[in-house]
Amino acid sequence: TQITIPSSVTEIGNYAFYGCSSLTQITIPSSVTSIGKGAFSFCESLTQIIIPSSLTSIGDKVFSGCSSLTQIAIPSSVTSIGNYAFSGCSLSTQITIPSSVTSIGCNTFTGIKKLEIKGDIKNIPDSLFSRCSTLTQITIPSSVTSIGSFAFDRCSSLTQITIPSSVTSI
Repeated sequence: TQITIPSSVTEIGNYAFYGCSSLTQITIPSSVTSIGKGAFSFCESLTQIIIPSSLTSIGDKVFSGCSSLTQIAIPSSVTSIGNYAFSGCSLSTQITIPSSVTSIGCNTFTGIKKLEIKGDIKNIPDSLFSRCSTLTQITIPSSVTSIGSFAFDRCSSLTQITIPSSVTSI
């Protein structure tokens, strides 16, 4: 149920722990600089993971379907977050995207309640928050100039959104 990856590991391959439904906790050492596509997808019992500051990107579907994952800290070393990276997670506490992040994929944050974006992100991609039925508030930074199609599709609980004047296209 718990895994500690040894410090001799520098890369976690694509789908390495895919579907490990009994895995509850994983410790990733700072020696890891790359996590492959879907590496922890559908680890349905995973409740805690610490992302090391050695990572610069969170790839596609890395934590997709981790339905018990309620909180995660994204280190300031991360500059990009891939498509569906946290889709289907229960992220019930606030998640903050650090200012280092300049690129976010589509359908990334399905299921979250509160989000604050601090990065120099230029656009909110298509369907980024699609089906986030429990998302209640969001603050978009002034670096954003465009918001894509279906960005807030089916966000039925969204009661507060701050869209800066820098946004010229929705």
